[in-house]
Amino acid sequence: MAVRMELARILIRELSDCQLIELREVSPDPEHRLENPRSFPIVIGLPEAQAIDRRLKGLTMSRPQTHDLLASVIEHLGGELQRITITDLSDHTFFAELTIRKHDGEIITIDSRPSDAIALGVATEVPIYVEEQVIEAATRDEL
Repeated sequence: MAVRMELARILIRELSDCQLIELREVSPDPEHRLENPRSFPIVIGLPEAQAIDRRLKGLTMSRPQTHDLLASVIEHLGGELQRITITDLSDHTFFAELTIRKHDGEIITIDSRPSDAIALGVATEVPIYVEEQVIEAATRDEL
């Protein structure tokens, strides 16, 4: 079962190749906060971290960046990004899927890196989900 998460923070260290985003569990009931929400970091690259940061801040570049291009392609083809799901963790690598509703109502999933999926969805507040077994593995391994 997938658990709703949110992007809790992003840590950008421009002199390093490894950046961090942290996902934190959100209550299924918006009226109540979780007492001890689970959270875990994901190591991502600098370009993806910068793209997420720019999109969170609403900053635009003079030319479309990769994530902006993909968002535009999805929209122009009549699709809508519905959710991001982190589906697996294997050998310290996270795997994700984009769930897209096509113009005819068909739902499709597309394989993605979590960093790209989050960079794509964060500006439009697309919900992030993480499979329970991924949360358990990520919090157990203390990545």
